[in-house]
Amino acid sequence: MGDTQANQRKKTRGEDYIAQGSILAVAVVITKIIGVVYRIPLTNILGDEGNGFYGYAYQVYAIALMLSSLSLPTAVSKLVSVRMAVGQRRNAFRVFLCSLIFAVSVGIIISLAIFLGAGAISEHMMKAPFSVYALKVLSPGLLIVAVMAVLRGYFQGLGTMVPTAVSQIIEQIINAVVSIVGASVLFGMGSRAGEKAGEELLGPAYGAAGGTLGTVIGAAAGLLFLLFVLWIFKGGIRRQIQRDHTKGKESYSHILKILVMTAIPVIFSTAIYNINQILDLTVFNHIMDAQGFTESEYMALQGIYTGKYDPLINVPMSIPYALSTSIVPALTTVVMARNRKKTHYQIDQTLRLTTIITLPSCVGFLVLASPLMVLLYNDAGKVPAQLLMLGSVVIILYGWSTITNAVLQGLNYLSSPAKNAAAALVVHLGALVLMLTVFKLNVYALVGSNIVFAVIMCVLNQRKIRQVCGFRINIRRTFVKPLIASAIMGVITYAVHFGLHRLIGGRVIPTVLAIIVAVIVYGVLILKLGALSEKDIQALPMGTRILRGCQALKLMPPSEE
Repeated sequence: MGDTQANQRKKTRGEDYIAQGSILAVAVVITKIIGVVYRIPLTNILGDEGNGFYGYAYQVYAIALMLSSLSLPTAVSKLVSVRMAVGQRRNAFRVFLCSLIFAVSVGIIISLAIFLGAGAISEHMMKAPFSVYALKVLSPGLLIVAVMAVLRGYFQGLGTMVPTAVSQIIEQIINAVVSIVGASVLFGMGSRAGEKAGEELLGPAYGAAGGTLGTVIGAAAGLLFLLFVLWIFKGGIRRQIQRDHTKGKESYSHILKILVMTAIPVIFSTAIYNINQILDLTVFNHIMDAQGFTESEYMALQGIYTGKYDPLINVPMSIPYALSTSIVPALTTVVMARNRKKTHYQIDQTLRLTTIITLPSCVGFLVLASPLMVLLYNDAGKVPAQLLMLGSVVIILYGWSTITNAVLQGLNYLSSPAKNAAAALVVHLGALVLMLTVFKLNVYALVGSNIVFAVIMCVLNQRKIRQVCGFRINIRRTFVKPLIASAIMGVITYAVHFGLHRLIGGRVIPTVLAIIVAVIVYGVLILKLGALSEKDIQALPMGTRILRGCQALKLMPPSEE
């Protein structure tokens, strides 16, 4: 019994990246759900035009954010985990300090650039001049998030996702409250100003600026929490540094060089993912304008895409992101130890969990697209539902590409995701222009071209992983079993919703009960089919208790391992 417990403790430590990734995944899903919920009143306040201004400004903000901070959590966590793996706690802290100075410097420069250049960006690049107000409000957030990114990366490198998880929830709650209040107040102010100036779009433009205010205030709240956590644990960190007797002390110039060399490939791959969106919207606006659509018409379509489709799609896609955050430092440590077997196991486990999560999400959105749009946005229109149905496959493809990006970064092939993304982007843009100009697919071209991009990324990333470490996908466990479970779940979910809608009607009860049934049915099927092993379940937070419950309910098949 003692040996079993010792082995279990050892296993838990070795597979902690799944537990930590699960903690972060739960937090990210909570924040995304909050995001969907608060976007309902926000969407109603802003209208489709206001959502268009909001979404476009946010895409530009995302590009600037990528340059100032989005690569930092991955880069910092990777550098810190490498030093912690060999007991260099002092150098790990020096990485943190150097990264913090770098983030503040870059954050200030980019914040000022966006604030001062907001007018030119909105009018000439975006073809949406009224986005200028939202863009100016967002600009200070770039500095705040840059500092927050370093703190999150440092904690992740130390092996804990809890501070990141809690800070994200705090950030989103504050964001939701301030966004709704700010949008409501400023929309009214803008409408009154618009009446005097004879400009009807001034109300939605001011409202979009009020909505973005929540992003900045929420980020500030998250940063304050992380600083509080750092202050609480400063004594423990100081004692760890004092116990570090490593002779070599890295200079800050050396650390900065490594940080930049690590961050640049991540920046490029992240940049292409983000620039993909802004380029899409820019090309879309220009072509729609050339085809004779008014600004109000194409911004309304864009508002549906960014305000209704995107928030829903991003909820399940956030889970692969959380797992990718935890796999980079964990895989880096295993690669350093040259443990090929464990490297393959970690890749296999992460890819399987990603598929197990994204496949049913895809099927669920496919069969409940219209009911979800009615439930959340009271929108029974064809366009939002058809966008969600068409884009449901993006959940699987982007989830897979996100994880494979992280795997390549953990394997120390940092430039490969960037190269693959660049190739995918070229094909993607060609497909977008073709879909808009030749096939006249309108807003559906945005989703269709993203599918093209994600497919190419998945193929190129997976081929590179196989080349560099010899990993081969277990098709049966990774795809076939989750697909069977998802298909059965989809049929039952559709039948339940159809029956309840015919019997009792309404927008809430049939959809909510259908979702609950879907979760239960899929959970039972995925366990019965053996897509999750006992080892997979034990790697989760409270995994031993969960496994006992599954065994007590006779949900686990005979172990294949």
